[in-house]
Amino acid sequence: MGFAMEAPTWPAITADEATTVLARFPGAARIEALHWHSPRPFSAATLIQTTDGVLLLKRHDRRVRTVAGLAEEHGFIAHLAAAGTSVPEVLRTTDGASAVGVGEWTYELHRQGAGDDVYRDRPSWTPFLSQAHAHAAGVALARLHQASSGFDAPARVAQPLVASFGILSAAEPLALAEAYVEARPALAAFLTGRPWRRQLSSLFAASGDGRAHRIAHQQPLWTHNDLHPSNILWSADGTVETIFDFGLADRTCAAHDLAIAIERTTFAWLELGEGRDDAIADPMAALSLIAGYSTIRPLDRTEINTVIQLLPLVHVEFALSEIAYFAGIVGDSDAASLAWDGYLLGHADWFFSAPGQNFLARLRVGRSV
Repeated sequence: MGFAMEAPTWPAITADEATTVLARFPGAARIEALHWHSPRPFSAATLIQTTDGVLLLKRHDRRVRTVAGLAEEHGFIAHLAAAGTSVPEVLRTTDGASAVGVGEWTYELHRQGAGDDVYRDRPSWTPFLSQAHAHAAGVALARLHQASSGFDAPARVAQPLVASFGILSAAEPLALAEAYVEARPALAAFLTGRPWRRQLSSLFAASGDGRAHRIAHQQPLWTHNDLHPSNILWSADGTVETIFDFGLADRTCAAHDLAIAIERTTFAWLELGEGRDDAIADPMAALSLIAGYSTIRPLDRTEINTVIQLLPLVHVEFALSEIAYFAGIVGDSDAASLAWDGYLLGHADWFFSAPGQNFLARLRVGRSV
């Protein structure tokens, strides 16, 4: 959540631990070495060199992901793979399970996907290195949405750190936000004493009328909900080779997923509040992403306007989930405050500022890129 590296939230996976878990997966070969540990804050992960290629072992606190919770996203990955999308293979146990629970932990195991992890060592919220990468990501996202068609699983069971879609799609979003908070005691406790209802109500009003009506005309679709450079493996020619990390995937709609991709990738959010707020956005990257998407799934003006109306608040539900995670599971009140003040409110406020409104206006006008 910043430029500085911090100590990982969760302990690193050890070689003995990995050996014990991989013994449950008949498709996993003998371990030679663990050669990378993820710095990301929500889980622990390591790349494992085996005698038959590289595997990614990911470990979750069972309060964050259960075996059943992982099975939901693994079912989506399997559907995408069957439809021809390049996604990492999920390995299964002898009894066919795609994840295992061991004590307080839940584990999943993937084969390394094809392509170069160009952005692996860059911070979160890192924009694309080029407009060509943005265009390629738009193409890949549209193809993923095409492949998602026909996957009719219901929305995921409520769990931490999922980009669910109940609040923004509601005609009365504040009522849904209140229900969301009430269902998460740690989040409710964190918000006690804050004027959060007034603040959210103000944001919902500022985003304009008709959002729920627009969304009602969107086809429900399982979507990735976290497309950013670090979740993409790239080919040598700059096209997308593999999309991975479906931890936030859920049943939303294409416009929601496209808005998230723009919000995640076309802003230098880590520089927000550092004196150059009028320069953190890259509208050409956003237009390149939209243009790439439109080569596969053409967007009419109504659909683009739906994406634009969602953009200022598309992060809100996941931000609330982050706060519940930090306040409840991790017990990090400083991170919870940063997620509320800097992420949920800060990003939304930027969109409603003069630079943010100028950015949205650029997207409305559009141009060939």
